[in-house]
Amino acid sequence: MSLQTADLTSTPHSSSTSLNTTLVEAPTPSQNPTLALEKYKKKDAAKVIVRFRAIGNAPILKQNLYKISASNKFQAVIQFLRKELNYKASEPLFLYINSAFSPAPDEIVANLVKMDI
Repeated sequence: MSLQTADLTSTPHSSSTSLNTTLVEAPTPSQNPTLALEKYKKKDAAKVIVRFRAIGNAPILKQNLYKISASNKFQAVIQFLRKELNYKASEPLFLYINSAFSPAPDEIVANLVKMDI
């Protein structure tokens, strides 16, 4: 936490009072770990629309548009799709964004949306 002090004195023509002012900055999340944790724990209410499209011999979903929280990791999307397709953890499942790349499971969905634009 930084502390700044300013000493303001009056001019010789006015009264001889002096004014001491102390300015204290509010702690930033990087300075206060508790604030950083609280900000991190907050769930983002923003949602993104995800469109699943089967390629190759993948099974077709009954519904192909889903709303997913933007703060979720891509792993949540993988787990959701496994559940919808009744795939076991041992069965291979490959997900691509715009048929171009496969993100890491720990990537945040909101970041993937920003990359797609």
